[in-house]
Amino acid sequence: MMKTNLPANIILSRNDGIGDMVLMLPMAGIIKANFPEIKIAVLGKKYTKALVDACIYVDVFIDEEDFFLQEILIGGLKPQAIIHVRTNKKVAERAKALQIPLRIGTSSRIYHWLTCTKLVPLRRKTYALHEAQLNIQLLAPLGINKIYSITELQTFFGLQNLEPLQQQYQQLLNKNKFNIIIHPKSQGSSREWPIEHFTALINMLDEEKYNIILSGVQKEKPFVEEIINGLNKPVINLAGILPLGQFITFLKYCDGIVANATGPLHVGAALGITAFGIYPPIKPIHPGRWAPLGPKVQVFVLDKNCNDCKNNKNFCACINAVKPIEIKLALDEAAYQKQIISAV
Repeated sequence: MMKTNLPANIILSRNDGIGDMVLMLPMAGIIKANFPEIKIAVLGKKYTKALVDACIYVDVFIDEEDFFLQEILIGGLKPQAIIHVRTNKKVAERAKALQIPLRIGTSSRIYHWLTCTKLVPLRRKTYALHEAQLNIQLLAPLGINKIYSITELQTFFGLQNLEPLQQQYQQLLNKNKFNIIIHPKSQGSSREWPIEHFTALINMLDEEKYNIILSGVQKEKPFVEEIINGLNKPVINLAGILPLGQFITFLKYCDGIVANATGPLHVGAALGITAFGIYPPIKPIHPGRWAPLGPKVQVFVLDKNCNDCKNNKNFCACINAVKPIEIKLALDEAAYQKQIISAV
């Protein structure tokens, strides 16, 4: 597309989870880098709003419920373009009904042939690229054809518009220790490391060196409490307490996070803190596709090409095989590096 034909605004549609939204945000940064005059809106679920609001590259958040029920304006103008980053038939049909002139989707969905004006030949499961790189492929109709490296994408998150951290949460941090968040659950979005492994890991950590904080959403509190019941040291329990905006800022103030492949892990990585992710080697949910992106990322995954547990979401032998001592040793190294930097 020639620059003279660029839309004045564009909607990036990703109405699913927090981790998926994090990996979409570089699209906004790359559009702004190429065409700073374009107003960018993100269409998402209400609970992701605080994350989107934290991104300096996004001008407007559109609640998906509002998208279906009322007129949408971006900078005072009707939407001129939409990219269906997440394929969703109802969103695609609504975009067509709203007569958005430029509607971009993948050619792999039949309904996109009926609802989109531009199709991108993209079948995600067949590409050996990271999810964030695959998202960028959808910018081709805007004339952006570059395949960005993982390192390059890390510079486009733009999570700089953070809420001030409330005093009650600031007091939970300890500047003399390595502040580590342990986030043991994933709301069913990924294969999960066993609760007993998280318990064993925490029991291995030196409480003189670590300020240990457990987190999770409200419905995950019983699992967090199960871990706490098996501990031999005090920890801070924030499960079900922090709203997302405060949680994001709190993460920024922490030194690291350990989690399964879930939203908080991706947020922590994008904020630049130490992010240790625990993954299965199962395609397409392996780290090659879904690893967190950031300067201090490390993934723990069994070195095995395995699909034995692909159809059993309740048990994964490969993720269970990741040993707590592996992560403990990596955390000790990260804490040591912080100590060296603090001493300089």
